[in-house]
Parts: sequence; C-alpha cells; structure tokens
Amino acid sequence: MTEHHTSSLPERVGVVGGGRMGAGIAHAFVVSGAPVVVIESTADAAEAARQRVVGSVEKAAARGVLDGTVADALSCLEVSVEHADLAGCSLVVEAVPEDPELKREVLNRVASVAPSAVLATNTSSLSIDAMADVLERPESFLGLHFFNPVPASELVEIVIGAKTRDDLVTEAQGWVEALGKTAVTVRDVPGFASSRLGVAIALEAMRMVEQGVASAEDIDLAMTLGYKHPMGPLRTTDVVGLDVRLAIAEHLHRELGSRFEPPQILRDHVAAGRVGRKSGHGFYDWS
Repeated sequence: MTEHHTSSLPERVGVVGGGRMGAGIAHAFVVSGAPVVVIESTADAAEAARQRVVGSVEKAAARGVLDGTVADALSCLEVSVEHADLAGCSLVVEAVPEDPELKREVLNRVASVAPSAVLATNTSSLSIDAMADVLERPESFLGLHFFNPVPASELVEIVIGAKTRDDLVTEAQGWVEALGKTAVTVRDVPGFASSRLGVAIALEAMRMVEQGVASAEDIDLAMTLGYKHPMGPLRTTDVVGLDVRLAIAEHLHRELGSRFEPPQILRDHVAAGRVGRKSGHGFYDWS
C-alpha cells in the first residue's frame, strides 16, 4: 500500500464539478487525508457527486487499497452548491466539461471567492495560457491533468503555463507524490504529451477499422500484447467517450494540422449517438 505524505498535501482542496473526473479527483485527495469540498450546480448534482465519491472509496476498501477506514476518508468530504464554500481552500481544481468559455467563467468565479488559492484546470487538451488570460494571478495557475479512472490511474500531467511560477511546479509535484501518483511535467502545447500521443494512436486505429485492415478487437490486441498497453486504443476511446475524443481531435486538428483530422467513422459514430460505453455502443457493444 502507498504511504501518503500528508505534509505536502494542500491544507484544503476545492473541486468544481463532481462528475466522473471531479469525483475521482476528490477521491484521490480524501483517501490521502486532505479535506475536500466539491462544488456542484444543483442539490441533485451535489448529491450524485457525493454518491460517486462514497462509491469509489467503498470500492477501494473492498479491493484492500484504502489506508484507514471508509469513515475516516469520507469525514474529509464536503459537497456544496455554494462557490463561497471554496473560501479558505489552498488549491481549487476545476473539473467541468471541456468548454473553454465555461472553464474561464468557472475560474473567474473561483478566483473571486478564493483569491489566494492556487487554481488548477483538469483539461486534457485546452490551452492553459488561454484560460490564464482571464485571471489576475496567472502565476498561481497551472494544469493538473488527472487520468480516468482517477482512483486507479498512477499518472498526473502537470501543465505549465507561460506565467506559472517555478516554485508552484515544485509544489504541485509534491502534491502528486503525496497522492501516491507520478507526475510528468509538460509545457502548454496543444494536447500536452498524453492526449496528443493517445489521440494520434486512436485516430490511426480508427482509420484502420474504416479501411478494413483488421477488426477493432484485433487492432486492440496488437497494442495490448505487442506493446503492453493495458487497454487498446479503440476500447480506450469507448471508455473515454467518442464525443470527448472527437472534440479533442477537432481542437488538435485546428492547432496542429491535418494529421489530427478526425476520421469519418468517428464523426459517423458520434452523429448516430454511438459514443462508447456510456451509450452502450461505440467500437464495441457494451450493452
């Protein structure tokens, strides 16, 4: 089991957005002993966020990977619909959907209620610097890109903006270590390191399905057995969501050119509502 160094964790953490990613980020901090407040837009959404965190902490206990008790971990959790409850947080991570305008709006709002907090975005591909533009303290802002599913994932990508201060990067590396995870540090470029490579492989795999080179299953097997990927690129796409992958591919296509052009098969699947595991169908049948 991982030994956690609570001394290098933030004193109090805010997470804005309690969906799958936000709840996972909250899980990572509460099981490490850091107090967390999750902010959602409605009472129903807040209750759903609480249930996600409770469920994942209970699962961790059942798997024998939880230090301490479920009750101890959950005693660190608070959920709220009031942004004002972020006051007193030393770190606030926004985990709302991948919409640049929405993210900027959320960050602005957080900065007004927690003016001294470090702000972080969990974006997987959007520009840190474009978001930092709206902030009075861009030097206290960076990307903390957690991976899905957060409780089981060992990686956090720290994304450094043009104005992010150096000592904050060192501090963030300490937080990631205290969560029992490993940090990679990248500059703010489109897709960072992980999304850019992951999407490039996935798009090529989709083109191969489109061209009848091999089945989705066999392409994935080639990567899991041949390259020791834990999951093939097409199954991963189904888990992430084809709609999410399409949005990232379109962004990278705009920023980096034709090698990231989304294949027609991806557009067709999304248009038909076959967006992966959450809809029951994608490149695989999940029903």
